[in-house]
Amino acid sequence: MKKTIVAGGAGFIGMNLCRALISAGHSVICVDNLKTGRFENIEPLLANSKFSFILHDVTDMMELEADLIINLACPASPAHYGRDPVDTLKSSVLGTLNLLEIARKSGAVMLQASTSEIYGDPKIHPQHEEYWGHVNPTGPRACYDEGKRCAETLCADYMRKYGLDVRVVRIFNTYGPGMQSDDGRVVSNFIVQALQGMDITVFGDGSQTRSFCYIDDLVGGLIRMTDIENTSGDGPAGRHGPVNLGNPSECTIRELAEKIIDMTGSASRIIFEELPADDPRKRKPDITKAKNLLGWEPKIGLDTGLAKTISYFKREEQQQ
Repeated sequence: MKKTIVAGGAGFIGMNLCRALISAGHSVICVDNLKTGRFENIEPLLANSKFSFILHDVTDMMELEADLIINLACPASPAHYGRDPVDTLKSSVLGTLNLLEIARKSGAVMLQASTSEIYGDPKIHPQHEEYWGHVNPTGPRACYDEGKRCAETLCADYMRKYGLDVRVVRIFNTYGPGMQSDDGRVVSNFIVQALQGMDITVFGDGSQTRSFCYIDDLVGGLIRMTDIENTSGDGPAGRHGPVNLGNPSECTIRELAEKIIDMTGSASRIIFEELPADDPRKRKPDITKAKNLLGWEPKIGLDTGLAKTISYFKREEQQQ
């Protein structure tokens, strides 16, 4: 039985990944400080003998051994990572460094969850893994963007210096049931506003684009990334390099708002506010590498995924 640490396992992606790993036969240790993750997300798993939870902040070193380490430990929405930018940067840099040390001492494989935000406000479209990005290193989003870029650097240097097997995935916008209503992500924001009949807040003129990947598709890609052959080797990020995981179906933010209003039957109006600094104008993954390396591509379209997510939030409202 493979012993797997999931750092940040009580978050939205983490809880879904923990469930999938347990189903695949892993023994899972969830490590989370619960600053943005929720204990309720993983509480049902505690009855399973294959699951355990450790309340811990990965910026502090800990003594653990594992066969596989998956690092999701970092605030991932602007509302969360902007709340304490210094802590966010520490999560990405010190947290990744500490987990790499555990992997080195254990001889473990490490899967590092990076982000599409390392591309910044991109000058090429769609974004492929060889693109180095266009990021403001001192802007209000830099704590997350540059923190994740530095984490990728640490992974690459541990590969080069120690021959450590580290796999890096760049995760694009992900959504689905289990999202927090107050997490600041655009899909959950719009759905909650629509269900409550509130004005739907669109920043800028709504022409900026995003690509939305349903949670089940993303988890499948993460698990496939853990199953590929050893990735250590020469080069800036190992033999295969970072891999984009996301849905290449692109829509504007205004189109997303209109779709959610229509699907919820809401009377909400769309209002427009000033675009935040450094907000990317375009976001769409080139997933050629994921298709070729992992045999992976998303299967669940936006309409289907939104319907499932809206149903989830409706149930949540009814239970309150």
